[in-house]
Order: sequence, then C-alpha cells, then structure tokens
Amino acid sequence: MLRLRAAEAADVPEIFAMIGELADYEQLRNRMVGSSDDLCRHLFGEPRFAAAMLALWADAVAGYALYFYTYSTFLCRPGLYVEDLYVRPAHRGRGIGRQLLQGLEDQARARGCGRLEWAVLDWNRGAIDFYRHFGAHPIEGWTLFRKELT
Repeated sequence: MLRLRAAEAADVPEIFAMIGELADYEQLRNRMVGSSDDLCRHLFGEPRFAAAMLALWADAVAGYALYFYTYSTFLCRPGLYVEDLYVRPAHRGRGIGRQLLQGLEDQARARGCGRLEWAVLDWNRGAIDFYRHFGAHPIEGWTLFRKELT
C-alpha cells in the first residue's frame, strides 16, 4: 500500500503545501518566505540544488523527504543531508517516516555516501526518539551555525 517515488515537477504544489504544514507544526510559518516557483526552479531547474522523495499511501501523498548532497573532506566521500522529513498527521503510525528515511539511506549507500545527516528541533522529543530508533545519534560537541543571506 505504501509506495515511494522521486518527486516530479507536477508534485511541487503538493510538496509546497506540505512544507507549509511542517512550518506550522514547527511554529515557524513566519519564516516560510519562499515560493512554489522557487521550489520548482531549485528542484527541477539547472542546476538542481535539491531533490525530493514522496511517500504515497493508496495513491494519496502521505509525506515527503527533501534532501541534497554534501561532501565530507574527512571521509573524502559525499553525504546526504535531509532538509525535511514530513508525514501528514492522518498517515502517521504506519511506518511511512521510517520507510522514507530507509529509502534515503538506500539511495545514499548506492551513491557511495559516507553518512546521512539532518537537524531536529530540541523540543521535538517524538522526532528525536524516532531518529534514535532508526539508529541515528546526535552529534555531541558541535553547534549548528547559520548566516542568513538576503
């Protein structure tokens, strides 16, 4: 009943809607300033900056993962960074999030990646526990930095 597939340009409105749902859940809607046109250009234009995988449950879009490749100079191998992992509330508890992560891990291994990485909000205990059960662990001793470019 669950099917994973690469996103296509026609999926952008649905992906953009789920990004909004995720922003609402994370209480960060005010930071969502991009447009669906931006998303389409970056997922499907040249150069491509990111990609997305969709989870379909009985042909309904149940969730998505948005990701891009990084590079580790210490490993001298690429990595896969998961920017978003989201499963719609009506579809949670069916193993969809785990299957999305497993699909990304399989893809990363096939491309010779040395690691799969992502960030999680400190208060999101459910997600932290889920990621630990997946076999991931927090990176102790590192602090994420960001500089906004406007």
